[in-house]
This record gives sequence, structure tokens and C-alpha cells, in this order.
Amino acid sequence: MQKPSWWQRLHWPEYCSEFLGTAFLVFIALSAVTFDFGFGSPLAVVFPDSSVRRLITGLILAGSGPLVAISPLGKLSGAHVNPAVSLAFWLQGKMHQHDLVCYIASQFLGAALGAGLVVLIWRERAASIHNGVTVPGVGYPIWSVFLIEMGLTCLLVLMIFLFVSSHRLMLWTPLISWLLVAFMYWLAAPISGSSLNPARSFGPALVSWYWRDQWVYYLASPIGALLAVILFRLLSLVGIHDVLTAKMFHAPRYRCIFKNVKAPQLNTDQDGKLIEPNKTY
Repeated sequence: MQKPSWWQRLHWPEYCSEFLGTAFLVFIALSAVTFDFGFGSPLAVVFPDSSVRRLITGLILAGSGPLVAISPLGKLSGAHVNPAVSLAFWLQGKMHQHDLVCYIASQFLGAALGAGLVVLIWRERAASIHNGVTVPGVGYPIWSVFLIEMGLTCLLVLMIFLFVSSHRLMLWTPLISWLLVAFMYWLAAPISGSSLNPARSFGPALVSWYWRDQWVYYLASPIGALLAVILFRLLSLVGIHDVLTAKMFHAPRYRCIFKNVKAPQLNTDQDGKLIEPNKTY
């Protein structure tokens, strides 16, 4: 039999799931910002205090990721929806290199779609907040913005790793990530825009064709993910177990394309064929 080509050996259902999941995340996030802070916002009448509106916005936009995670899309792909998260799992030895590249490409393309839908649907309201482009806050030096984005991404990835390394906590990963991201957005949005996600920043920057200071968001988050992996490995020296799964919400009946998974699963080899359940590879 002829061996499948490299094109056929890729995991297209997972990549499509990441594409759609990231598009949903970016659309909801930018729509929340538009509705709460855009021109003619009804929420501004009810809550004139911008801090209160920012907290409400954080709770809405941060909830999009967990919704993807518990959906069939997220149960299949793992709902990374963030290049920094995928990079962290790869550094931890949980992803094949070709899957990492395709996940990141899917996430950036999905973010572009989500941002494009926001511009198409919200139009003038979206334009009034510059289509949700993440930019440094006025008066804050660029180095402080960089450190905040790096530090918050590090904290987010480390929290994810700590939860998915525990059989008791792993199913609660979507909930804790929702609360943590909402809190981060509430605190850091006026300073850095609280992106924590290079794809989330790329989408609105692309549709707005605005690239000033965007390098901060493409560089700070990956470095934060690298620091989180280092910290997690240091913690593993004092008793913390290894990451059990590379999925934000692990459902055993969904196939798993990741490496060295120690949670119940349907495993596949690199050709996408099912292999022995519960076997790490």
C-alpha cells in the first residue's frame, strides 16, 4: 500500500476546530469591548464607571475561551485558541512540531476571521474603539507594557499547567481560566490592553492595518509561555506531576493527537489512526 502523503497525515479536524474556536473567541471578545465601550454603548448609561464596565467586559470576553473548551470543537482540538498556549505545550513535549505549526496558523487565521466579522457586523461602533486593536495605555512606557503582557501570560500558562497536571483539577481548568483572565483584563486593560494572546492582537491589527507597537504582543506572550514552562519544571522537582493532557477540557471519548498524554484517551498515531487506548507515545 502507498504511504499517505504528508498532506494526508496532518490532523485537519483539529486544525479546523482551532480555527473556528479562535474565530469565536476573538469575535466575542471584540464584540464585548465594542458593546461596553463603543459609541452609543447602552451599558455606559447604566454603569458610567469605566472600571465596572471593564469588569463586566472581562467576564464576557474571558468566558469565550471556556465555552470553546467545553464544546465539541474544544474537546477535539484542546481549545488552545492562543499561540502562546500551544507553544507552552510543545515546549513541555506534548505536541508534534507539525501540529504546533498548523495550530498557530489556524489560530491566526481564525483571529482574522473573528475580527473581520466584528468590523462587518458592528461597523461604526467597532470603528469607534479602533476595531479592538490592543495598544499600550497612554502614558505607560513600552517596557512596562511588555513586562505586564509577559508576566500575565506566564501566570496564565502556569495556572493551566498546574490544573492539567492534576486528575482532580483538570476538569476545572476552563472555570479557573475564565476567572483569572477576567481579573487580569480588569486590572491590566488600561495599561497594556490585556491581550495575553498574539492571535487576539493580530486579528484587529490586520483588519485595521495598524501595526504600531504590535511587536510587544507577538513577543511578550511567547516569552511569558517559556517562563511558565521553566517555572513548572522547577516546581516538578518538588513534587508537582507532569502535564497529563494538552487539552483545556479533556474528554476521553474524543481522539487525542498529542504526545505523552497520561489521561484516559483515544490515541492516534501520526497518520491519524487509532492506537491502543490509554497508551502514551
